[in-house]
Amino acid sequence: MPTFPAPDGTLLAYHASGSGAPLICLPGGPMQDSAYLDDLGGLDAHRTLIRLDLRGTGASAVPEDPASYRCDRQVEDVEALRAHLGLDTVDLLGHSAGANLAALYTARHPERVARLVLLTPGTAAVGLDTSGEERLAAARRPWREEEPWFGPAYAALEELAAGRGSAETFKAVAPFFHGTWDEAARERNAAMVRQRNGEAAGVYASEGAFAPEATRAAFAEFDRPVLVVAGEGDANTPVPTAAAYAALFPKAELAVLAGAGHFPWHDDAGWTAATVGTFLKD
Repeated sequence: MPTFPAPDGTLLAYHASGSGAPLICLPGGPMQDSAYLDDLGGLDAHRTLIRLDLRGTGASAVPEDPASYRCDRQVEDVEALRAHLGLDTVDLLGHSAGANLAALYTARHPERVARLVLLTPGTAAVGLDTSGEERLAAARRPWREEEPWFGPAYAALEELAAGRGSAETFKAVAPFFHGTWDEAARERNAAMVRQRNGEAAGVYASEGAFAPEATRAAFAEFDRPVLVVAGEGDANTPVPTAAAYAALFPKAELAVLAGAGHFPWHDDAGWTAATVGTFLKD
């Protein structure tokens, strides 16, 4: 497995698969083993996917300084990967919380980003808030409301939307991150819980990680193509939030997958691969 040193000497690993020009892929979680991205629904038929294991996750080493898990501190890890690959510019994809890292990299190194894909993005880096009602509306999809798990999960989401709840309440809303809460989705969710670095996740968005006004100002000047992908039923990044994110850029387009949650490549692999692959060809 290929590795490279981060600026502080931490040895980082990445996984390359597919064919075509490289696409650097930053995982969410936050601080999730990049294995869950897999081939992004067959996107590796269009591009060579470079999945970075963030420091302290997957096959990457644990850093000496835990404070280096903070999102802004990892921007130069991505820059070190670009340099290691010998690329003047990169096409960059960030999923969920990984979109925050992609955002900070783009704001700090705009000349290095040729195309940017924000896949059901987290929004802390740009300071976009999502109302509780928007999350509830995303959860209330017709294909869900007859499911036996819907009532308890929706009640838990109402608690979170009202600013209440606990870690157990958050676990109870997991079905609303997935288009279909079937056995495969349950197994994927359990695997992701095991593969997440909890200590690192607690530092990732800690105080000082983000400067939303500065990032939004940088995006207003970013004149390269941007694609924001949303799932119709994603309670984490509802469509209105994704649309507001796309509006921060001069050249962004929004693509919404019907019937999907926070992991659109699981809900319609062909659509996801074709939509992102076509964008990267333009």
